[in-house]
Amino acid sequence: MQQNKKFLRQCSDCKKLKSKEELIRITRDNKTKEIKINTNNKIYGRSVYICKNVECLENALKKKKIEKLLSSNLTENIKEELYTVLKK
Repeated sequence: MQQNKKFLRQCSDCKKLKSKEELIRITRDNKTKEIKINTNNKIYGRSVYICKNVECLENALKKKKIEKLLSSNLTENIKEELYTVLKK
């Protein structure tokens, strides 16, 4: 009998393992090199996962963990989008 495996992802700030649904995926697009919040998993490229809580997001932004892992700078628009995703 085959079981469906549920793959876990790691938060880049707190390093806790969680399912995809519990995390926000931030992706640097392969083609355009633009950083986007990947809600539908249709964008392919280098990705980072963050917990859906304010503490993890603020720590990651403060220590520039997302920028280091994606090797790109975050714009203010992306930061605002992240906070609006958390409020949902």
